[in-house]
Amino acid sequence: MRSGDSVRTLGVVGTGAIGVSWVVLGLQHGLDVVAWDPADGAEERLRAQVPEGGLRFADGLEEVGAAADLVLESGPERLDVKREIFAALDEAAPADVLLTSSSSGLMPSTFQDACAHHPERVLVAHPFNPPHLVPLVEVVGGAATKPEAIEAALDTLRHLGKRPIHIRREVPGHVANRLQAALWREAYHLVDQGIVSVADIDTAIADGPGLRWSLLGPFATQHLSGGPGGLGHVLEHLGPPMVEWWDDLGHPELTAGLVEKLVDGVDEEFDGTSAEDLVARRDQALRRLLEIKTDLGLG
Repeated sequence: MRSGDSVRTLGVVGTGAIGVSWVVLGLQHGLDVVAWDPADGAEERLRAQVPEGGLRFADGLEEVGAAADLVLESGPERLDVKREIFAALDEAAPADVLLTSSSSGLMPSTFQDACAHHPERVLVAHPFNPPHLVPLVEVVGGAATKPEAIEAALDTLRHLGKRPIHIRREVPGHVANRLQAALWREAYHLVDQGIVSVADIDTAIADGPGLRWSLLGPFATQHLSGGPGGLGHVLEHLGPPMVEWWDDLGHPELTAGLVEKLVDGVDEEFDGTSAEDLVARRDQALRRLLEIKTDLGLG
């Protein structure tokens, strides 16, 4: 499988928010990028966001597959669409070219069998938005994926400055999204029950545990909170009450009423703040945070 510095041309299928960010990442690392998206005006929108050289907009999927050393697919989160895309890419791409999907929750076994030639090189490489800044990528193989494909994906992503993790068994939503979903479930429940506001939930995480989690993960953070006894001390003394909290966690239904309450809460929290401006400041802060983590050996 082509990997690491043998990847010279990056293929990007789908040029929405994730696809554009993949394009930026490739160009930042000096790769040629060939991209394709069937939507009307997609090329114009992409070039307006990425006015750099080294970018070619293809006429179709087959051109991307034939030209790329690595393909990153970021199309709609629909299984029927994924199967069509990967069947076409598999037809066009050389056998040693990895075909990866950015799917946030679909399992690769559900679409790699649409590839008649080389399903063994198909896997999920799920990034976090925006991929050109956030280091995490979840690598998930399917039933037909060969270990060599997994290793090639991990190697290439590290070469591109990412922090990939290998998800060893397929589960819906992979890992990070499942962790997020667990938090969101309780957050929605607390808002639904009138216990706290949407804005205060955001404050509770952004100005509380989220600060520590952005530096060290939940296990490492919990270990440090245990003093000399570490995680063992924490689980011995705080484990039993934590189990009681688990039993008390909510199971909200995403009703129209709850959706309205959540949306209204976010609107109130933003209070006219420009989302575009907030995204720009968030990305600036992400860059600074990543620099600090690197300088301190935490990244």
